[in-house]
This record gives sequence, structure tokens and C-alpha cells, in this order.
Amino acid sequence: MRIAVMGAGSTGGYFGGMLARVGNDVALIARGAHLDAILKKGLRVVRDDEEFTVQCQASDDPSKIGPVDLALLCVKTYQNDVALPMMRRLVGPETTVLCLQNGIDSYRTAAKALGETAVLPGAAFIEASVLGPGAVRQTGSVVRIVMGEEDGTESQRCRAIQETLVQAGIPGEISSDIRASLWGKFLFIATMAGVTTMARATLAELMPQAHWRNVVLACLAEIDAVGRANGVNLPEDMVANTTSYIEEHLPDLQASMHTDLMAGRPLELEALNGAVVRAGRDAGVATPINDVIYAMLKSLENGS
Repeated sequence: MRIAVMGAGSTGGYFGGMLARVGNDVALIARGAHLDAILKKGLRVVRDDEEFTVQCQASDDPSKIGPVDLALLCVKTYQNDVALPMMRRLVGPETTVLCLQNGIDSYRTAAKALGETAVLPGAAFIEASVLGPGAVRQTGSVVRIVMGEEDGTESQRCRAIQETLVQAGIPGEISSDIRASLWGKFLFIATMAGVTTMARATLAELMPQAHWRNVVLACLAEIDAVGRANGVNLPEDMVANTTSYIEEHLPDLQASMHTDLMAGRPLELEALNGAVVRAGRDAGVATPINDVIYAMLKSLENGS
């Protein structure tokens, strides 16, 4: 399969590297020192039990790549104004754009820019980071991509993408309720990102402290209530299961928004805690914890 990865940083770099390793024709869209290193030495992928380097096409200009079968949208949501117009050169009549961005409705922004029929909603579950120019690291045992059509059908393109992912060693799941799947990830990500960024500390540091643990659990419950009030069919034990996941994986959990704050970069605040506030307002559900997170981080949204 001919594949382009828009945003070959931590998440995009890992998936792109895995897909390239098994013979897919992969093009990585990157920039700066990261791009230079990939062009000179290839992309190095480090996992807990192995590491490998792949040589593949890389560029900062999608027009040099042209239309592909599959484009993975992995840039941060605050980069959409620049990235989405650039992606139009990757999209042909048969292209699927798999949106793996954070948020509950990010795929709709992509669909407006790239075409309603081209964009497929999805979610990536992974702990990954950039080690340095040309190198990415994936940690922990939880790695998977969930995707699904908005109408719940198991389409041919979903099956083809799933097969390609699985052949590359990436668990791929087709969801019959992608909205619930997106909210399931969102509940976890928005809580982790919002609370750790506000506290300037990781969940591993916060959860042992009773007062911060209470904030984390209350934030999970708040987002769960907002989702249900908006008609999302979340499992009854969603909060309990997410809490168990957090407690079992504490050493591996690091929110990219927390990392971005500490590095002085822009924040995905609107796509995460801002989205909770808006969805709560739409459904008439109070969101006091996310209101505070949003208010405290708003002035830092564009970086420092």
C-alpha cells in the first residue's frame, strides 16, 4: 500500500516506521532537523524489546509525494491550518485519510478541508516520544489503532487498512460505534492532559496524592457525564476501566500537552479540555473541573 504520514513525529513516526518495515511504500512528511536526519540516516524506531532503522521517502512538501492510498493524519490539531491545505496534494479519488488526531471531532475539521468521503475517523492508542532528530520511541504494551465509518458499517476500506496494519504488527480494530470509541479515548486523554498540564506533574507523581487523585477521578467522571448527556453510548464501567488502566500503566503515561507546555510549545487545549467545556454547554452539563483547567491554561495555549 502507498502510504503518507502527515506529521512523522512520535506517533506518526512509529506507525510509519512499522508500516515501512514490512514493505509498504511509505512517505514521511516531516520538517527541520528531524527531516534532515531521516533523509541522511533513515528513521530509527526504538521499542522496549527491539530497535530498527527504515529507509523511506521523506519530505516537507506533500506535492512531491502526490496522491496515496492511505494518508495518516498525525499532526497536532493546532497545526491544522497549515497542514490540511498541504495535504490536498496527497488526496486523490481513491485516497483514505485516517484521522488519528486527539479530540472527539477533529476528523470533521479534516473532512471539511479534504472531503467528507475521504476522511475516516480513528484513534491511536500509544505511548510514544521523539528521542531526537530521526529517532522515535514507543513504550509499554498498549498499541492499537481503532477506526470506523460514521454509519457503523464495516467498509471495504476499513478492512483493507486493518489488514495492512496487522501485517505491520500494529493491532487494528474496526469499530461499529466510532463515536463511542473516540469518546472512550478522549475521556482518558483529556483528563491526563488537562490535569497533568495544570499541575506540571505526571500522573505517576499525582495519583499517589489523595487530593490530586480525587481531581483525576472527578475529571474522568465529569467527561463521562458530558459524553452520556450528548448521547454517546459509553460502557457503564468506562470510568472504572479507565482508572484501572491508569493505575496499571502509570510509569509509561506522559501527556503530550504536558510535554508541550514544559517545552514552551502550543497546546491542544481547544481539542481537549476546551471540547469538554463546549460539549458540556451544549448538553446543559456543568464542567467545573474542565472550566478551571481551561481557564488556567488558556493564556499558554499559543506557547511561550
